[in-house]
Amino acid sequence: MQYEGIIIKGIGGFYYVETANGVFECKAKGKFRKEKITPLIGDNVTITVREGKENTIDEIHRRKNRLVRPPVANIDKLIIVVSSAKPAPNYLIIDKMTVLAEKNNIEPIIIITKTDLADYKELYETYLSTGYKVFLYSDINDRSMLDAIKDELTGNLTAFTGNSGVGKSTLINALSGALELETGDISDKLGRGRHTTRRAEIFHIGEGSVIDTAGFSSIDFTNDNAILSDELEQYFREFSEHIGECKFTGCAHLGEKGCRICELVAEGSISRNRHESYVTFYNEQKNLKKWNL
Repeated sequence: MQYEGIIIKGIGGFYYVETANGVFECKAKGKFRKEKITPLIGDNVTITVREGKENTIDEIHRRKNRLVRPPVANIDKLIIVVSSAKPAPNYLIIDKMTVLAEKNNIEPIIIITKTDLADYKELYETYLSTGYKVFLYSDINDRSMLDAIKDELTGNLTAFTGNSGVGKSTLINALSGALELETGDISDKLGRGRHTTRRAEIFHIGEGSVIDTAGFSSIDFTNDNAILSDELEQYFREFSEHIGECKFTGCAHLGEKGCRICELVAEGSISRNRHESYVTFYNEQKNLKKWNL
């Protein structure tokens, strides 16, 4: 019997596919290994269920997007969870995630946690100025804020991501009211948390679906995440309406005379933190050419 479904979890080569007829444990057909295709959480698939035999994933339908880290597919929104302290916010990591979301036509949303531990004003204003939705969260009893975040999940497949220890699982538990995802403590010595989420998995919250992903401390623009330096400007939302306003064509926005983006940074209309991330990414990617992809 064949069914259509979505991969909600993968463990040790087995994939759990949710269908209208229930959840089935499946193995991917050998053809995917030959084609170097790895099934991902969020993949829409066709499976064959066999009585007394191994169920198989027969077809992985076309993906509308794919992220390598976290390894998920067909995402509508990416919630980037950032703590005001313990661990301290890392603008480079946050901005790499927003760039990857923009590249893949995924809506990025910023949630700042632990707002009771440190001053979050600069962090908040930086991302509010980009036009992204930014939520502040510190109290599991703040139902109005939790309800506002839950509204963003309705009708969407949303991945939660962020540095280790920022409180992703704690937030998802609070949003659900029923899940009991494992949470971790922050090491005072290292300033970062334990990786309590070991694998991505889809959970249903209200009328939406969420993926809690493993925490990380770094991310690179490599492989499927590769971005050319001259493409970067289009993935910084606050740059977009000013592209073409620079005095000279081909402006890289690194500090050139007559650069409109740099003028706006100097005026305070564009965040200096965001522009510094852009310059860092540009210099990292400047030797990558189209034929290398």
